[in-house]
Amino acid sequence: MQSVIDIGTLIVRTPGICGGRPRIAVTGVSVQRIAAWCKMGLNAEEIVERMGNLTLAQVYAALTYYHANREEIEAYLTAEKADYERLAAEMGQLG
Repeated sequence: MQSVIDIGTLIVRTPGICGGRPRIAVTGVSVQRIAAWCKMGLNAEEIVERMGNLTLAQVYAALTYYHANREEIEAYLTAEKADYERLAAEMGQLG
């Protein structure tokens, strides 16, 4: 018989890992990364295939966290995009 997993243990925050942002427990995969892949059109099964070290339950837990805390995760995604654009502009000025 498979052991029962408390889904509340699948998403954690740890200071110093992923900037303290929510992530899948015992991994360095942030909820925002899973949300970004989902927004790019990948489904949960495709994310599991791409990562190789995640279970479907972990990915669905991350997606559930995202949908329950959309404003928080969207703020992280917006900040990440702004950082990328700023760095790209800086690199363009250097080249």
